[in-house]
Amino acid sequence: MAFLDRSQIVETPSRPPVARGKELFAGILIVALVATVGIRNVVPADALAPAIVTLLFAVAALTAGFALLCRHDRFRIMWFDLAGSLTFIGVVLSILIEPDQMVRLFALSDQPE
Repeated sequence: MAFLDRSQIVETPSRPPVARGKELFAGILIVALVATVGIRNVVPADALAPAIVTLLFAVAALTAGFALLCRHDRFRIMWFDLAGSLTFIGVVLSILIEPDQMVRLFALSDQPE
């Protein structure tokens, strides 16, 4: 019955490396929250939502750039998923922004507020 024992012929697959996507996503959101609290003291209250959305889009772009550098397919897909979800959160938050808030963020004014 030696021909039924395939343990010597077929290699048993080793365990794939563990991808910690949920923990990484939670960490990115916590860092974004801390950055938001820090930005709150720098920008006016009307410009806070556009600044947060811009921050989320920038972090999503950096995450997608890192995904392009990643060599393992499994990790690459995870990084692209993280970038896509950060972009989605940025788009959802951008719905809350009124157009005149964006104008006040980028327009230079000599008038005191």
